[in-house]
Amino acid sequence: MKYMIKKIITLIITLLLVSMVTFVAFSVIPGDAATTKLATYATEERVEALREEMGLNKSIPERYAAWLKDALHGDFGESYQYEGVQVSELLNQRLPVTVMLAVMAFIIILVISIPMGIIAARKEGTWIDVFINLFTQITMAIPAFFLGMVLTYIFGLILKLFQPGKFIMPQEDLWGCIKYLIFPAIAIAIPKIAMVVKFLRNSVLSEVKKDYVRTAYSKGNRTKKVLYIHVFQNALIPVITFIAMVVAEILAGSIVVERVFSVNGMGRLLVTAISNRDFPIVQAVVLYITVLVIIINFIVDILYQLVDPRVRTE
Repeated sequence: MKYMIKKIITLIITLLLVSMVTFVAFSVIPGDAATTKLATYATEERVEALREEMGLNKSIPERYAAWLKDALHGDFGESYQYEGVQVSELLNQRLPVTVMLAVMAFIIILVISIPMGIIAARKEGTWIDVFINLFTQITMAIPAFFLGMVLTYIFGLILKLFQPGKFIMPQEDLWGCIKYLIFPAIAIAIPKIAMVVKFLRNSVLSEVKKDYVRTAYSKGNRTKKVLYIHVFQNALIPVITFIAMVVAEILAGSIVVERVFSVNGMGRLLVTAISNRDFPIVQAVVLYITVLVIIINFIVDILYQLVDPRVRTE
């Protein structure tokens, strides 16, 4: 119970700090949202009137307090770029797309990296191990956005398995959206697969050299039983923490990949909002991503304790 209370308090403090830093950062950078919104119609009088209407003439603490109060009720205000459109409405449209993309990439990572990591450890020093190590070295060095361009060219333009730039929102066609997201999910997953494979391989090889493994063999256990029941469970403990970092990177890294594949997710919305100085959207997107990452880390902490019975809450 104490552990849960600590985690909840940490979550609240983290969200407050992130929201505060984000709000202040976009309030002090050069430029003016009112001027950007008025564009060619910006006169000194109009800018001043719009600043007053948008509340930009108030002090930063006052604006932050008002924004935080509304945000706690799910109201992030109106978008500066999309006149009359609530930020929460835009987020509700784009968030499912980013979550779907992240989940698909995560599933691909787990399905491929865990078997490969175990095989590489079992076949240490063989040509299979060398091949897997070579694969991980190459794929780790390739940026996700470059993989995205390669996949778009091969599977989109040559093989025509999907139409680049013709993304379908899940509200229109769920299955069509999933099929389109397969390729950006692969682009995100491949570099992360290499990282998890190397980490899991090294973790398994480290566990194999420990005394409890020799004890298990001395009791007549088969290699597979020792590997999958004893070694794998212990080797997975540090990997779980590493996977949490990978998930956070997936959520952040999908921003660039969404641009490459023209996916209408949170990343694309964030980039557009930053370029247009649409601060309400920027603040809301950063807060949403922070919430997702913190929740994922919380789940991983719970899993960490379930996998490792030696860990006890204080």
